[in-house]
Amino acid sequence: MLLTISKLTCKIKPLLNYRVYSKKIDEILPKNLLEDIYTASQQKQLGVIYDKRPFKITLEKDKKYNWCSCGMSRQQPFCDGTHKNQKLRITMKPVRVQVAETKEYWLCNCKQTSHRPFCDGTHREQHIQDAIKKY
Repeated sequence: MLLTISKLTCKIKPLLNYRVYSKKIDEILPKNLLEDIYTASQQKQLGVIYDKRPFKITLEKDKKYNWCSCGMSRQQPFCDGTHKNQKLRITMKPVRVQVAETKEYWLCNCKQTSHRPFCDGTHREQHIQDAIKKY
């Protein structure tokens, strides 16, 4: 019985917490140290799809960041306060982020990740790829 990488990935995905887009099963998703303090990462709504690719950025240890979860910020992937505009009627709040070590991280730009703010490969789903016009 031969298993392709994609079939193996589908069977292992529920068991492991890894970055699908990098195809490295042994690479664990990073932890947001503020996840238990600020509950914006547990919002039920999903933001507007901003881009179909993740954003690679160096985050510094012990520094706090505000990741845009609504998808309307002009300073993606970070919040610029656009959600506060009452005319837009955005109910989502930014996710406060703090990491354990200074290094490069992949932040979600499709805003559909289940591991906010870090990319978990959700942007590879067909409905997200179709939502963004090809340029």
